[in-house]
Amino acid sequence: MKNAHKYKPYPVMQMPDRQWPSKQITKAPEWCSVDLRDGNQALEIPMNLDQKLSFFKKLVDMGFKTIEIGFPAASDTEFAFTRYLIEHDLIPDDVAIQVLTQSRQHIIEKTFEALKGVKKAVVHLYNSTSTLQRDVVFRMDREQCTNLAVFGARLLQDIAAKDTRGTDFTFEYSPESFTGTEMDYAVSICDAVCDVWQPTPDKKVIINLPATVEMSTPNIYADQIEYFCRHTRHRSAILVSLHPHNDRGTAVAATELGLLAGADRVEGTLFGNGERTGNADLVALALNLYSQGIDPDLDFSDINDLINVYETSTRMQIHPRHPYAGDLVYTAFSGSHQDAINKGMAAMKNHPDHWEVPYLPLDPKDVGRSYDPIIRINSQSGKGGVAYILEQQYGLILPKPVQQAFSQIVTRVSDKRNSDLLPEEIHQLFFDSYVDIIKPIKLISYREAMVDDQHVEMSATLQHHGRQVTVSGQGNGLLDAFCKALQEHLKARVEITAYQQHALERGSTSKAITYVQMQNGGQNLYIGAGISSSISKSSLRAVISAVNQMPLN
Repeated sequence: MKNAHKYKPYPVMQMPDRQWPSKQITKAPEWCSVDLRDGNQALEIPMNLDQKLSFFKKLVDMGFKTIEIGFPAASDTEFAFTRYLIEHDLIPDDVAIQVLTQSRQHIIEKTFEALKGVKKAVVHLYNSTSTLQRDVVFRMDREQCTNLAVFGARLLQDIAAKDTRGTDFTFEYSPESFTGTEMDYAVSICDAVCDVWQPTPDKKVIINLPATVEMSTPNIYADQIEYFCRHTRHRSAILVSLHPHNDRGTAVAATELGLLAGADRVEGTLFGNGERTGNADLVALALNLYSQGIDPDLDFSDINDLINVYETSTRMQIHPRHPYAGDLVYTAFSGSHQDAINKGMAAMKNHPDHWEVPYLPLDPKDVGRSYDPIIRINSQSGKGGVAYILEQQYGLILPKPVQQAFSQIVTRVSDKRNSDLLPEEIHQLFFDSYVDIIKPIKLISYREAMVDDQHVEMSATLQHHGRQVTVSGQGNGLLDAFCKALQEHLKARVEITAYQQHALERGSTSKAITYVQMQNGGQNLYIGAGISSSISKSSLRAVISAVNQMPLN
C-alpha cells in the first residue's frame, strides 16, 4: 500500500531484564465486566431498561463481583438505571457496582448522588494522559494534567468521607490512553493520585491501565505493565487493572501477557463488544484459563443461554468462529480432522478424567454444548467423520471398507448439493445405498437343514424381477450355501470377501446389522447390509443387498 509512510512504528521499551516472558498464569484475575458501560455505549441501539436488567442478572449469575453499570452523570438514562438497581435492591451484597466519572466537580457530585444507598461501589475516575490527547485535545502540559487528576481524587475522597450510609467505596483511577503516555509520566500521575487516597494493603485502590487504543504488539503492552508495577511507589497497596481494546485484534493476547507482567485485575466485555473493534473478550480469556486447568471463577456451563441473553440485549450476533462460543468451533469438516477426533473420542474411554482429543482443546459438554455437531459432513469430509456420525448417533459401526466406499458417496452428494449433510440425511443415504435393497432380487423366505457336521443345505424363495423362484445349494455354512444357490440361479460368481456383524440394540428383542463385501469374479467390490432381529436373516439380506448392486441380468 502506497501510504504506509504516514504511520510510525510504535517504539519498543528498553528493558533487557524484563521478567514476564518466563512467567506462567496460575490463577484467575479479578474480573470486571464493563458490558453495561463500555459495551453499551458502543451499540448502534443502546440497551433499554429491561435489556440492561437481564444482562446485569446474567453477569451476577455468572459470578462477576464487580460490574461497571454506566456513567450516571452522562445522561438521565444512566442515572435512572443506577437508581433502579439500588432502590429495587437488585445488587447482591457481595457484588460491587462500578461507575465512571470524569475529573470534573459537577460530574463527580452527580455520580455520588446516583450511588446514594448502595452497599458497595467502585468509583472510577479518569482523565486522558497521552501525549496526543494532552497536545491536541486538551492542550495541557504534564503538570496541568496531574493537577486535574489530583483534584478529582481529592473530591472523591472528600465526598465519600461524608457518606453516612455506610457505603463501602473503592476508588479507581485510569490514566486514559495509558499506552500512549510516557511511562515515567504514567507512573508519576498514578502515584500522585495514590498520594491523595493513601491506600494500604488492607484497603487497596485500583489503578487501571487501559490500552484505550491498541497501538502496539502485545509484548510492548506487557513491558509497559511490568514497568509500571516495578516503578510505582504504591505497588503493595494497589490492584493493577488491565483494560485493553482490540484495534489491532490482539486484546486477548495483550491481556494474557499483561497478567504475566504482574496485573491483578481485568476489565472487559463478553464476546469483546466495545468501541471500534471492541474490548478484551472475557469469554475467551476465562475459557483460555479453564483449558489450562485454571478455574476462571466464572460460570460458562450454559454458554447457549449466555449467547441468548447477549444477542437479545445487544442485538449483535456471535461470530460462528468465535472461540468457545461460535456455532462451528466444535465442528470439523475436514476428513483428517474428523478421523483424529473420532479416534480421540474413542481413546477418552481409557482416561475419562483427563480431556485429550485432537483439535478440541475444550470438552464441549463443559460449556453446555453436545457432541452432536462436533463432526459435520460435506465434500471435504472423510470416512472417519462419516463413521463417527453413524456410530455416535445411530449405533452403526461401519467396517473400514464400508467407511471408505460410503464416504465417497457422501462426498459426491455433498459436492452436488454444495452444502453439508445433516446426520439424519447421512443415515438415510446409508440405508438407501446399502441396507435391505430388494430390487431386482427380494428374499421371501428360506429353510436351512444340516447335511452333516460340516455342511448345511438351504433353499430360498426369491422374487426376481417380479417373478417368484426357488433356489437351493449346499455349503459349509448358511451363507456359503446361499451364495452357491445364487450362483446357480444367476449363472455368475458370487463370493463374500468380508463380513461383519453387530447388535444395534440390547435385549432379547434387539436387532442386528450385517455388513458384507462381495465380488462377482472381477475386481469390483459390492457392499450390502441387512437388518433383522434374526442374525441369519440379517446376513442373507446383506448378501441380497450386495448382489442387487452387481451388473447382473
